[in-house]
Amino acid sequence: MKKNRIFAMSFASVYPHYITKAEKKGKTKEDVHTIITWLTGYTNADIDTILETKIDFETFFEKAPKLNPNVDKIKGLICGYRVEDIEDPLMQKIRFLDKLIDELARGKKMESILRS
Repeated sequence: MKKNRIFAMSFASVYPHYITKAEKKGKTKEDVHTIITWLTGYTNADIDTILETKIDFETFFEKAPKLNPNVDKIKGLICGYRVEDIEDPLMQKIRFLDKLIDELARGKKMESILRS
């Protein structure tokens, strides 16, 4: 089975788009980092290292210290698909991150985004 090309894309190549999307709506890089650390268990220092080494999305999620136990509470549409119904585990994790960044850009409160 052919892998989706996003799996091989470097996280560092998509990261600036997350920041731009957030900043256009008055949010910050720190807000984006809060979401990434909540979802993956990475620290801010880990994120800096990941951006320098340009690891791909597959490795990014494979090496994530601990996926947040509340990811099952992330629901809704992203790119026309319900995130909770995506069958490929890696694609689902990528779309979870996309969904959280979208919620940030739409102005949701951080407590809501982080399913607190």
